Amino acid sequence: MINGGPEVIALGEALAEFMRPVVGIPLETAGPFEGPFASGAPANFADGCGRLGLATGFIGTVGNDAFGRMFRARLGGDGVDLSRLATDPTRTTGTAFVTYRADGSRDFLFHIKDAAAGQVPPLDEPYFATSRLVHITGSTLASGPAWHAACLRAATLGKQAGARVSFDPNLRPELLGGASVREVAEPILALTDVVLPSEDELRLLTGIDDLEAGVHSLLDRGVALVILKRGMRGSTLYSPGQRVDMPTEPREERDPTGAGDAFAAGVAYGLLRDLDPADLLRLANTMGGSAVTRLGPMEGTPPTIEAALRAAGIGSS
Repeated sequence: MINGGPEVIALGEALAEFMRPVVGIPLETAGPFEGPFASGAPANFADGCGRLGLATGFIGTVGNDAFGRMFRARLGGDGVDLSRLATDPTRTTGTAFVTYRADGSRDFLFHIKDAAAGQVPPLDEPYFATSRLVHITGSTLASGPAWHAACLRAATLGKQAGARVSFDPNLRPELLGGASVREVAEPILALTDVVLPSEDELRLLTGIDDLEAGVHSLLDRGVALVILKRGMRGSTLYSPGQRVDMPTEPREERDPTGAGDAFAAGVAYGLLRDLDPADLLRLANTMGGSAVTRLGPMEGTPPTIEAALRAAGIGSS
């Protein structure tokens, strides 16, 4: 257990991920995979926060198996508190298989809902008492009714403790089960302070094609910050009466999976350590950009906050 309790809490699917090391091999075709890598959007975020030195707790479930041990070793080794990571003795650790298309898109095959990853451990109120940020991911919202309810409960407990709630609407079509992004995400927006969409996610989330209008529709309903991820064009922070644009350095992309989660970890650090908006975006861009350079969703992020700040060109904080 972290001394004094976690300041950042993430919850959701804990996975072992396997990916095609080359582009263009469909999942249904025999061919090589690399892995296992510890994964799951909320886990990727938590690991990034741990590497940045934030006192971070992760809530989820793994199996009593080799993949569960791998997951514990990776996140625990990066300083994440796993006292609320349960072990299901009857189900195997969840998995994700990923392949990459020539156009840059990805296909996923998940085993979550009937695996250990689909099981929600108890959310005890005292664990949230020290929280300053609770992070919710769209993939967890879509992982079944129990996880959807747990996300709302966690956000509520965080708000009661005075924490901010950040929401990354990374809803995978493979998990939606026919529901729309707006239908799945709408309940959490009422509790959200910071939204971190890509441009496509913003359109799906708001139903508005014009990006500026979509951003302002979220601000008008009470969201304090919208931070738009623009890929190789950087990112933009919006708050009432403020817009800050920040370009990013070009990177040779090896694996985009986990980049948005690493970006969100940079945002979390910036919010909790009171970086000015420009430096917050520089750090978030650096985290997300570093993540794409290596195969594996957690493998490319800087190992320490000192390394991350140095890579972002930010003075000691």
